[in-house]
Order: sequence, then structure tokens, then C-alpha cells
Amino acid sequence: MTASCLKAAALGVVALAAALTVGPTAAAPKVGAPAPDFSVLDTKGETWSLGQLAGKQVILEWTNHDCPFVRKHYESGNMQALQKEAGDAGYIWLSVISSAPGKQGHVTPAEADALTESRDATPTAVLLDTSGAMGRAYDAKTTPHMYVIDASGTLVYMGGIDDRPTTKQADVEGASNFVRLVMADLAAGNPVANPVTRPYGCSVKY
Repeated sequence: MTASCLKAAALGVVALAAALTVGPTAAAPKVGAPAPDFSVLDTKGETWSLGQLAGKQVILEWTNHDCPFVRKHYESGNMQALQKEAGDAGYIWLSVISSAPGKQGHVTPAEADALTESRDATPTAVLLDTSGAMGRAYDAKTTPHMYVIDASGTLVYMGGIDDRPTTKQADVEGASNFVRLVMADLAAGNPVANPVTRPYGCSVKY
């Protein structure tokens, strides 16, 4: 084989290796399609995956305790009320922290548990997505960013918590809470009226 052929073959191997390393770009989540799977540790060291929740309705809440938009919903008691309603209706509620180490909102498992207790919050579990893999799989952009998955594993809602994109606690009253409306639609056996809305809040600190 000539030197030129050897060089071309070597370049081909390099190009193939690069393609295999980069791989295809992950598809964005889509309402009406299966929700992206995940495997993430919670604050207790237990692994949660969507596969193990088959047959369950699931709510995902991206959160960052330092974000004023998140504080609006916790300090007003709005998020806790929604968590209780969801729990009473049989939902699995997973609060997800995708803040990377050194970034705003990053917490240790003990700190996350202390926050949950101090706010009287009642998520089923708090997931520590420090790598950001779960957040990127769901294209989570803000805190809060809400997702609802039905019992078949289908993503039926993604977007904002409500229609008042402010940090004012007074705006909680009278707002259209999209997550509550989704739960009502599913309970009635109806299609979700507003399956996609615009999320608002602080950017997720990947």
C-alpha cells in the first residue's frame, strides 16, 4: 500500500472514531411520546429510574432553592400545596436539582433534606442530578420547570408551573396553575388542554 493510501486510511479511522465519540444528538423531549428515561440517585442514595415507575403518574419539578422564582412558590406555600394534592392523587413527585458542583443551587444530600424539612415540602424524593444528564435529557431550562408523565410513561405536559411569570408571591393567587389543570384533565380522562407552555424562572445551572 502506498504512503498516500496509508495516510487516507489513517484519516478515515480518525474520522470514524470521532463520529463514534460524538454520537448522535439526543432528541428533545416531545409531548405525546415516551418520556426520556433516567437513572439518578436521590438524597438517600437510592437510584430512581422511569422504568421502575411503570404504571405510576409522575411529576418532575426542576428546582433551585436560591432562585427567587422558586422561592416565590415555596415561601407562599404554593409548591407544597401542589405536592400534597399530587401525593393524595397517587402521583410520584420527584424534585430534581441539576445545579453542578460550585454553581448556584448545588446542595449536598443532607442540605437538600434540610431544605425539604424546613419548607414542609413533601416530594416523593429529591434527585441530585449533579452531572446534568437528566436535565439535558428533558431539556430543562428553568427553575421551576415542570413535567407530567402519565401512567403509560408518556410525557403529557412540559412547561411553566403557571401563567404568572413573576417573583411576586401575591401573583400566586388567581394564577392558572398549569400542573393542577393537567391533573384535573387526567383525572377526568380528558386530553390535556395545554400540553406545552413556556417555562419561566432562573436558568438551570448546569
